[in-house]
Amino acid sequence: MKKLSMEELDRLSIQEFKKTEKSPLVLVLDNVRSLNNVGSAFRTADAFRVEKIYLCGITGTPPHRDIQKTALGATESVNWEYCLNTLEAIEKLKADGYQLCALEQVENSVKLNDFSPEKGKKYALIFGNEVFGVEEVVLKSCDSILEIPQLGTKHSLNISVSLGIAVWDMMVKLDQF
Repeated sequence: MKKLSMEELDRLSIQEFKKTEKSPLVLVLDNVRSLNNVGSAFRTADAFRVEKIYLCGITGTPPHRDIQKTALGATESVNWEYCLNTLEAIEKLKADGYQLCALEQVENSVKLNDFSPEKGKKYALIFGNEVFGVEEVVLKSCDSILEIPQLGTKHSLNISVSLGIAVWDMMVKLDQF
């Protein structure tokens, strides 16, 4: 066994990435305060060819060195848009036919492993503030509230971890590999 070189990985160039078909996923960051988490969202979005990221409210935007530190250049490949508030992004996405899925711990949430996205539909995954989560008004606008089951003593996962788990799960279920 040997590690693959960068050439053997045969990754797309930024220009090729921008031209290629994207997965039917959009990410919405609802008042995410950590610039490292924002950068991680970009890097994950690049890895899975996510269509776009909406950066809302207090969420930081590129260019910023702390975003770049974790994004590793993904802010150049992934499309993004800033919205003053998350409801503005939600309205755009609903008008474009997206199914809105927030990741949050609420009564009657659906376990991520039990959620079955429909092929042919487009999905927006919404991730909230590291302390306060997804805003109540945003939750009320969603079609589904998903929760990643946990077994330990902590109450939540870091947003970058939750985002990676949720995006990978959706990609598998939508047969994007």
